[in-house]
Amino acid sequence: MVINHIGIYGICIKDNKLLCIKKVRGPYKNRFDLPGGSQKENEGLTETLAREFREETGYQINDYSNCRAYDIFVEEINRTVHHIMVFYDVDVNLERQDVISEKLEDELNDSSGIYWIDLEKLDIKNSSPLILKLQQELSNDKTTLDKEVYKNWTIL
Repeated sequence: MVINHIGIYGICIKDNKLLCIKKVRGPYKNRFDLPGGSQKENEGLTETLAREFREETGYQINDYSNCRAYDIFVEEINRTVHHIMVFYDVDVNLERQDVISEKLEDELNDSSGIYWIDLEKLDIKNSSPLILKLQQELSNDKTTLDKEVYKNWTIL
């Protein structure tokens, strides 16, 4: 069974460190991931970006640029997820982080907080395929636009 998932994600890099969240459930559980997620009904891409980024990090986006899309296939035991990801480079005010005290009842926060991780310390043992795709992009890999297939994906 193949499940399609589309997500919109913000990429914030400062001093060679990537702003990450750590997943507490789902196929990327216990791995670093990019802040972002799924659209709500009638929500545009940048609206989703701003909402999800603030919900997961507490930071408000000042500016965004460089929209691009990639896809990966994550093969688990009994299903395959075709994960289509839309990336934006984001600029945030690091001095102002809002504490999200009010969550909508249907919102499930699936992260344990934010982390600034040195890009060289992120790898397949501790990161989601989204971060691995970003690393591929940053290394100027000529196959970045091609799909990646992760067979027998391990949930930590």
